Amino acid sequence: MDAITNHGCVVCQREFGIFTDAEIHHIDGKTKPGAHLKTIPLCYRHHREGEDCNGYTSRHPYKKRFEGRYGTEEELLESLQRELGFCYT
Repeated sequence: MDAITNHGCVVCQREFGIFTDAEIHHIDGKTKPGAHLKTIPLCYRHHREGEDCNGYTSRHPYKKRFEGRYGTEEELLESLQRELGFCYT
């Protein structure tokens, strides 16, 4: 989890080349076995601010719009895992 949060928002890095503080987003819920291994770092805006505007789209509650704009959560996870040098899925 430390490596993931220390990476910063995966969307801000990918889209804008900048570091922003990140929160953990669980792709497949928080309680399933291995759930903590399927997480991506997202800043507050990209995670849960609840906006869909010209500047950004929040994952919550706009999953389809978020994925249409930035790629699927699985694609973001795979990209993050390559950057960090590990793979759990």
